[in-house]
Amino acid sequence: MSKHSIQGKVVLIAGGAKNLGGLIARDLAAQGAKAIAIHYNSAASKAEADATVAAVEQAGAKAVALQGDLTSAGAMEKLFADAVAAVGRPDIAINTVGKVLKKPFSEISEAEYDEMAAVNGKSAFFFLKEAGKHVNDGGKICTLVTSLLGAFTPFYSAYAGTKAPVEHFTRAAAKEFGARGISVTAVGPGPMDTPFFYGQEGADAVAYHQSAAALSPFSKTGLTDIEDVVPFIRHLVSDGWWITGQTILINGGYTTK
Repeated sequence: MSKHSIQGKVVLIAGGAKNLGGLIARDLAAQGAKAIAIHYNSAASKAEADATVAAVEQAGAKAVALQGDLTSAGAMEKLFADAVAAVGRPDIAINTVGKVLKKPFSEISEAEYDEMAAVNGKSAFFFLKEAGKHVNDGGKICTLVTSLLGAFTPFYSAYAGTKAPVEHFTRAAAKEFGARGISVTAVGPGPMDTPFFYGQEGADAVAYHQSAAALSPFSKTGLTDIEDVVPFIRHLVSDGWWITGQTILINGGYTTK
């Protein structure tokens, strides 16, 4: 067995209750993870977190659901402390937390900007900080960003702009944590077939995105399917450890960098 196998590893997934995060949790359990701490944001997603915990346990791994609004350093410290207490120090830490906003520059309020910056940028910064303190030597850290970091597009200034700093955080963390054998990556999916996407888009925009990727005709939805993203994350947090300090765009040719 490779020393970078998922078998027997402890995992923490921020935003692990549903959509891509939930599928990652199920996948890593199926790959032999020993225990998975699954974070969810609020009571609205508790039922989905509980369903993911049940699926992970059915696959043979220990699981726990942990709730928290991760837009403060204290909340992030508590998440890692609670995860360590419940399942042990993580070998793998994955952050899927994010919030999207599609609006013209002229219509974005200061409150909206502050919320986007807190959810997308600040939480990612403190996730990496706590991961650096708690992830075991030889561990893996991965943060979800967006393929819009490689696109030239209107209306997503607040979303792409507050995800963009994560690339710089990732590079710095990779350098700082590399001496302990920890790899740090960022993954930017294209528009994904999840409620996270559809809530922001009208019918015309959905139709455009469903045809925008080079491989759109071969996707079941025309969009990036979460089932096509999970294998890359699985690779990055296992045998793909030699990739570090980089942002990988997974989008079927929707955009590149």
